[in-house]
Amino acid sequence: MLLEKVESLLKEVSELTAKNADEVEQLRLKYLSKKGEINALMADFRNVAKDQKKEIGIKINELKTTAIDKINSLREQVAEEESGSASLDLTRSAYPIELGTRHPLTLVRNEIIDIFSRMGFTLFQGPEIDDDKHVFTMLNFAADHPARDMQDTFFIEQSDPDDVTKNVLLRSHTSGDEAHYMETHEPPIRVLCPGRVYRNEAISARAHCFFHQVEGLYVDKNVSFTDLKQVLLTFAREMFGPDTKIRLRPSYFPFTEPSAEMDISCNICGGKGCGFCKHTGWVEILGCGMVDPHDLAACNIDPDVYTGYAFGMGVERIANLKYRVSDLRMFSENDTRFLKEFESAN
Repeated sequence: MLLEKVESLLKEVSELTAKNADEVEQLRLKYLSKKGEINALMADFRNVAKDQKKEIGIKINELKTTAIDKINSLREQVAEEESGSASLDLTRSAYPIELGTRHPLTLVRNEIIDIFSRMGFTLFQGPEIDDDKHVFTMLNFAADHPARDMQDTFFIEQSDPDDVTKNVLLRSHTSGDEAHYMETHEPPIRVLCPGRVYRNEAISARAHCFFHQVEGLYVDKNVSFTDLKQVLLTFAREMFGPDTKIRLRPSYFPFTEPSAEMDISCNICGGKGCGFCKHTGWVEILGCGMVDPHDLAACNIDPDVYTGYAFGMGVERIANLKYRVSDLRMFSENDTRFLKEFESAN
């Protein structure tokens, strides 16, 4: 009878399973503790006939060894499983984590950079916190120019009206980056300056207190307005399609002379007239002009030897034309429903 009980326990022990460390410990107590089933067999072993003691003793030792090995194996298995699951977030959704996408303004900015890079423009990014000297004075802004007023510019510090380098502000345009670049580089210069700018304006569907611009500058000998027009025409057709037309209208900017604003044929109606282009067939996208000799001289570039052109465009404006986003606030509100619409553009 005892031999049959040992054989039964041996089979039982070999089939043991456990889900965690607590269950393993309960199995150890059940079979291997002082009050466990294997130790209880020793009491019955005393009553076994002498001729059977050797056979049954061997079986009991085999049972004990098997139980020790099995429980140790279960303990290692459970510990390995628990250490592996510790690094998992069991509260995470079973659905795969969705990958993010590039912001529509980033898509447009990168496309603008790519187009002008293929035309030989290098990239330069100036400081967002700048001084009056580079943002206004070196760009030929008069001392009483409205852009210097707090209505337009976020001034951080105006400690010395006579020293414009001490008047610290958030740049109101990326044209100041051109001043920084011309101040530290000699012609020929062909540079593109993207960045965020700030203006003290009421936030609405058509205006914001911060937005993004891309400024371009080319300075060399014998640079003409014709060169500017051809570069902008190439850009417009690369960005909006090969059938895009442009027109240049006279305008005024302190740092360029002559100056112009550039319109493109409306890419929504094809120039036929619609609500977006106010039924004119044309949409303004940027300002441009020949660099004023004052700006060149302020950056220690001889205006009698060198000429240049500059242009600047709003990234949000271009994004509106490409994606037909009517409310500028959508670009900065991080509404995932809006951003997911641009997944296919990445």
